[in-house]
Amino acid sequence: MGPDPNLLEAARSGDAGVFRDAVRTWITTNVPAEWLDAALADDMARLHAVRSPEAYRAWYPVFGRSGLVGPAWPVEYGGLGASPQLASVVAKESRRARLTALNIVGVALAAPTLLSWGTPEQCARMLPRIADAGELWCQLFSEPGAGSDLAGLSTRAERDGDVWRINGQKIWSSFANEAAYGILLARTDPSVPKHQGITAFAIRLDQPGVTVRPLRKISGDAEFNEVFFDDAHVSDADRIGETGAGWDVARTVLANERAMLSGAGSALRQRTSGSSIDRLVALASRGPEGERPIDDPVRADQLARMYVENQVVRLTNERARETGGTGAPPAMLKVMSSEHNQRLQGAMLDFLGMAGLAHHEDDDEAARVVFGFLRSRGDTIGGGTSEVQRNNVAERDLGLPKDPFSDKDIPWTSIRRGP
Repeated sequence: MGPDPNLLEAARSGDAGVFRDAVRTWITTNVPAEWLDAALADDMARLHAVRSPEAYRAWYPVFGRSGLVGPAWPVEYGGLGASPQLASVVAKESRRARLTALNIVGVALAAPTLLSWGTPEQCARMLPRIADAGELWCQLFSEPGAGSDLAGLSTRAERDGDVWRINGQKIWSSFANEAAYGILLARTDPSVPKHQGITAFAIRLDQPGVTVRPLRKISGDAEFNEVFFDDAHVSDADRIGETGAGWDVARTVLANERAMLSGAGSALRQRTSGSSIDRLVALASRGPEGERPIDDPVRADQLARMYVENQVVRLTNERARETGGTGAPPAMLKVMSSEHNQRLQGAMLDFLGMAGLAHHEDDDEAARVVFGFLRSRGDTIGGGTSEVQRNNVAERDLGLPKDPFSDKDIPWTSIRRGP
């Protein structure tokens, strides 16, 4: 069953107004009325009450099969073949109806990587299951000894006929405990310089030889995981790109990750994590006259600065979406968005005040503020640290000279590591 024919016809028209009307008609027709009413009223408490996570997951395949999850994907893979401008219309209308994306890594990272590097058979087999969240994905890049220096990774892939045997360890893999597939980087030739001997794979995690252990964060949740491979197998048919071309594949993944985490991608809505600017405005206006944060000139100035900064980030990300990523560089967007979000969540905690903080375990809104603040501490680390991203901006976008690397041109096996 292909994408919705009315949406497909509207996308082919190329008219943003016609397409917007078609998207709104689809949403009105297919989203349960009580969900949509609460979303359009911006009543998040009511939306959470009428739309449980279980109910949303059960309904989500309807959304995935419509073509709206991957509107820019080719029609033969479950998309609408829409232009970046029309895809931006979908992002806005989905945000308006509070249709948040499931399978974030699959939609925002795996799908564009498969479209750039995968075979037609891989795309036809994997993309529809990504769109309807039938198979969740994770990213298997970082290792205990290869984080910012990702090219120094040591997980090995050794070919045995039509399969590869995988041995090693990955860490900080979001959603690996729920994922069916992971985008894996592994070293296939240790005799060449470190950037050249890497190959990318789509590996199934529900197999012998794969162990996933969740890592609990300061915020209390455990979306990060460490993953161990002990003679796990991946078919050569699930190799992404050519053998040894994994670093180029990785750069595609990382560029899309920066866009996703900045808000310029389609997977996240308005913010990286935690509460939004609208909630900060509401919190600033709460409380009896004379005690509201907004009545304090210093807090009012802080609120105005945060609001202006939020609009700059939002509009910059929106422009990046509408131009298909040809606006501000992804690394710059990532720095802007992650550091802004930390300031936003810090202001939220400040406006909540000590009384709210002391009783946050008994107050759902206060609990969300505290969670958002704690969760945002990792924004400038995950997806590439701000320090690494600033280097990317300096070298790739401003043309400044790269830092010297002593191990760039020597075989990986000759690089000194450990004590």
